[in-house]
Amino acid sequence: MNRWRPCSRKAFGRRGFRPPESVTWRLSSNKAERHWKRPTVPAETQARIAYTQGMSKLYFTYSAMNAGKSAILLQAAHNYRERGMRVMLWTSGHYGDDPTADRAEITSRIGLQADAYPFRRDTNIFEAIATAHSEAALSAIFIDEAQFLTKDQVWQLAKVGDDLKIPVLCYGLRTDFQGELFEGSATLLAIADDLREARTICHCGKKATMTARLDEAGKFLTEGEQVNVGKEVYVSLCRAHWKEALGR
Repeated sequence: MNRWRPCSRKAFGRRGFRPPESVTWRLSSNKAERHWKRPTVPAETQARIAYTQGMSKLYFTYSAMNAGKSAILLQAAHNYRERGMRVMLWTSGHYGDDPTADRAEITSRIGLQADAYPFRRDTNIFEAIATAHSEAALSAIFIDEAQFLTKDQVWQLAKVGDDLKIPVLCYGLRTDFQGELFEGSATLLAIADDLREARTICHCGKKATMTARLDEAGKFLTEGEQVNVGKEVYVSLCRAHWKEALGR
């Protein structure tokens, strides 16, 4: 009978193997087999490693509404700052009462918040980041509400990673309340180096992948402008309940 027995990393080294620390190995009389599951590494951790190795990437974390994307972003930015690294935060200019304001704020439903730069459809994000980077080195760029980016702005962020060697971490919705891709999300899904899904749940307990819009009376809407920034009129649903709610 082929019996397995525990085998140390040192023992494998004598047999010509160099297994990583995170791998659990077992040894039989005639073969070695590893049983392991690669741990999920947060995007911000990958970005820090990539930055130190000169391999900066464009990251996109997407989800339905209310999955905690802003909280993830703010925690990641805090981790950078805690290590003495300089970051630059951006969010959509759709938020705020003054359309000409040069400062904005990223807030999460659990109370986290931080100042940020607003981007609008005519904002040249690459030039703004390049200027700030020339004044003092930036270690990472964080983009909240990335679904509102234009196609050109997403390519500008790709250029930040490629030319300036700065990791860019984008967070946003994948689709609107009609199930259609946003311009920014579509481009990020097409060209981002790393895609991550932040998960939330439907009222049935299944993973929510769709976002529905409700009017003041609580009726699900099937028509309207794509951009409506009032978060209180949205609900996240699984695809089955989204179809049921919209009568599809």
